[in-house]
Amino acid sequence: MSGYQWLVLGLCFLIVAADGMDVAIMGFVAPTILQEWGISRAAFGMVMSAAPIGLVVGALLAGPASDKVGRKKVLVGSVLAFALFTLAASYAHNVTELMGLRFLTGIGLGAAMPNTTTLLSEYVPEKSRSLMVTMMFTGFNLGSALVGFVAASLIPVYGWRAVLVAGGLVPLALVPLLMLLLPESSRFLAVRGAPAQRIARTLGRVCGATFPAGTAFVSQEPETPAKTPVRLLFSKGFGLMSGALWLTYFMGLMVIYLLTGWLPTLFKDAGLTVSQAANMTALFQIGGTVGGVFVGWLMDKRAPTRVISLGYLAGAASVLLLAYSGTMSAALGLLVALVGFCMSGAQTGLNAYAPSCYPTMARATGVSWMLGMGRFGSIFGSAIGGLLLGLGWSFETILSLLAIPAALAAGAVLLSRRAQA
Repeated sequence: MSGYQWLVLGLCFLIVAADGMDVAIMGFVAPTILQEWGISRAAFGMVMSAAPIGLVVGALLAGPASDKVGRKKVLVGSVLAFALFTLAASYAHNVTELMGLRFLTGIGLGAAMPNTTTLLSEYVPEKSRSLMVTMMFTGFNLGSALVGFVAASLIPVYGWRAVLVAGGLVPLALVPLLMLLLPESSRFLAVRGAPAQRIARTLGRVCGATFPAGTAFVSQEPETPAKTPVRLLFSKGFGLMSGALWLTYFMGLMVIYLLTGWLPTLFKDAGLTVSQAANMTALFQIGGTVGGVFVGWLMDKRAPTRVISLGYLAGAASVLLLAYSGTMSAALGLLVALVGFCMSGAQTGLNAYAPSCYPTMARATGVSWMLGMGRFGSIFGSAIGGLLLGLGWSFETILSLLAIPAALAAGAVLLSRRAQA
């Protein structure tokens, strides 16, 4: 890894951290908004689902756009979008306004994630690609944890709107850095026939080499049928694999989003204060950060799909342990972190694995459509959490239910490997 590759990793890490902050932010402010506005949890479930719906739209649109115009342009625009709409959400005065602004925020969030994954995977060495991509994704968990601690500090003093202001200012500050320092993918430039001088400058910054005038740059990849990126996803050799990846991502996100969005409320109902509930939920993200790095490291040494599958199976077991330990257990924090370690670790590993399944011409589309289709799981998880709470389901029952999709994700990721073979 050269210094420039570390710079690219750092910039992508910051994008993902800002993304994680703004994805998780509503879960931390929800208990206060529910009390201040006097609305039901089921009604607020629509607000919680608005950003995931936007994430689907953003992911499905951004992948093909990135494969057409480049990773950098789409990334800068998406970060600017979710920064501005998060700031605007701090001025919302009713559920309708907040829901609309969270939908628009979600479009930016959904466009950013697959393009950071694609760009970084095209810049880091293959032998350490899984570790590097999962290290980048630890930014998501750290960002989600950070906003929990920020919420715990700001809400008692300044109210929930201050948390949204902070969540908007962080990505807004990133935009000029990305415009100045973030490179375009050299593989994308080669596939699209960009001028050799531009590719030479980019690669020179990566490896410190100089290239003679007239050097031709090509991307050596297996031949694929001449199809549009979207059509390639459904073609022979890719269709079943893509479907299995989508199912895995759906199940994993359903579990993670229900926990991220509703754990603070579940803990508050169980007797914890707002600050205690926020801090406890932040441990889920910290566990996910450590789990992501561990899974990425292991994926570079063992069969990636087996590692990811074991992570989901361990997640199913750990969520059952959390369900039946009770919220007054002395080991509550450790169990919350363990669930995050397993579930978010496996989900992060899936993000690192997916780019290797597709050629350059369709890589951003393949990754973004996996994220986009899988986001229906986050929509379902966010909405069903509010519905089940509204029906009076207990902490134990809701968490026990989550073991089922976690186990299904473990099986689906193994199917994706068999379909690819």
